[in-house]
Amino acid sequence: MEKADICIIGGGIVGLASAYQIHKKHPQKRILILDKEHVLAFHQTGHNSGVLHSGIYYKPGSMKATNCREGKLAMEEFCKEHGIPFENCGKVIVATERHELPRLHNIYKRGQANGVNCEMIGRQRLRELEPHCAGIQAIHVPEAGIIDYAEVCLQLAKVVENNGNNKVFLQTLVKEILPDGDKSRVITNNIEVQAKHVINCAGLYSDRITKAGGQKPEVKVVPFRGEYFELSPSAHHLCRTLIYPVPDPKYPFLGVHFTKLINGSVECGPNAVLATAREGYSRFDVNFRDLFEALTYPGFHLLMSRVWQVGAQELWRSFSKSAFVKALQRLVPEIRSDQLIVAPPGVRAQAMSKDGFLVDDFLIQRNGNIINVCNAPSPAATSSLNIGKHVLSKLEQNF
Repeated sequence: MEKADICIIGGGIVGLASAYQIHKKHPQKRILILDKEHVLAFHQTGHNSGVLHSGIYYKPGSMKATNCREGKLAMEEFCKEHGIPFENCGKVIVATERHELPRLHNIYKRGQANGVNCEMIGRQRLRELEPHCAGIQAIHVPEAGIIDYAEVCLQLAKVVENNGNNKVFLQTLVKEILPDGDKSRVITNNIEVQAKHVINCAGLYSDRITKAGGQKPEVKVVPFRGEYFELSPSAHHLCRTLIYPVPDPKYPFLGVHFTKLINGSVECGPNAVLATAREGYSRFDVNFRDLFEALTYPGFHLLMSRVWQVGAQELWRSFSKSAFVKALQRLVPEIRSDQLIVAPPGVRAQAMSKDGFLVDDFLIQRNGNIINVCNAPSPAATSSLNIGKHVLSKLEQNF
C-alpha cells in the first residue's frame, strides 16, 4: 500500500496545478497523482485549443473572473520560468449585425470591470487587425494569448516529482474511496493508497468520484463534444489572431470561432453537441451508461426545452460541413469548404444542475478530508494555477 499526505485523482491541468501549488508551499508533504490514462493531460487538457483567456466575458467578482485574471499572470510567469512558449497574439470579438451591438457593449463593460486591457474598435481598425474579417464593430483584446497546455502539464509534473518523494501513477483507475480512520483509502485497479487528504480533479468523472467519496453530487456532468476543423496551410493568412463572434447569452457556449494555435496552425470551431459517451470523441462512440444518465437527467430535459432550436442547429452543423462553413463565413466570408480539414474533437465536462442550467462558475466543495473540484469549465486551463491556490487554501483548513 502506498501512503501519502495528499492523493490527487486526475492528471489534467487542474490536478497538476493543484499538486504544484501544494508542493511549492508544503514541500515536505508527499503527493501522489493518479490518472487512468497512459499519458497525462489525455482528455480535456490535451484537447484544449490553447487559449490564454483574458477574463473579459465573466461576471465581475465571480470565481471565473478573479481566477482567470490572476491565473493568466501566474501561467505566463510559470512559462517564462520554465521556457514554455506562449504568445499574447490578441483577439477580436466581432459583431456582424446591429442587433449584436448591445451584447457587445455589455461584454466590453465586463472587460473594463474585470481590469482587462480592451478597446472598442470600428470596421477600419478591425480590418487592420484582421483584413479578412467581416464586422461592423468589435472589441480588441490585445492581451489574449495562446499556449500548449499539455506541455505545461508535463512541466508541472516534472517539478512536482523532482524531489523523488512525490509520484505520478498512470493507467491507475480509481474504483472506490473508503474511510480509513481519519484518512481515506483509495482503491484502484493496481494499487491502494492511504491518504490523509484526497483531491478530486477527475474532470469528466468528477461527479462519480464525488459520489465514491461519500458526498451526494449537487450536479451531473453532461458531456458535450466540440467538433473542429483546421484551416489548410494555404488559408492560414485568413486569420492572424483569435476571431470570436458575440456570444448569445441564451446559449452556454461561445459559438464557432477561429483560433490561431501556438504551433502556427488555425483551428475553427467548436460545434457543440451532446456526446453519447463521456469519452465520446466520435459520434460513433456510445457508452450506454453515460448516455442513459444524461438523457434521463431532469436538468437535461429542462435545458433542451429552452435551447432546442440552437441545439438543433448545432446538431445539423455536426452532419453538414456546408452549414459549418456558413457559420464560419459570418466572420470570415472568404472561407471555402475545401480549405477546411477535419481536426481532432474534444469533450467538455459540463456540470448541470437539476433546474436545467449549466453551472457557469467554478464549483469546488469540501467533504471532510476530500476536496471535490465539481466543475472547472473554460477558462479552467488559464486559471489552473490560481485554482490550485484555491484548492490549497481549502486543504490547509484540514492540516
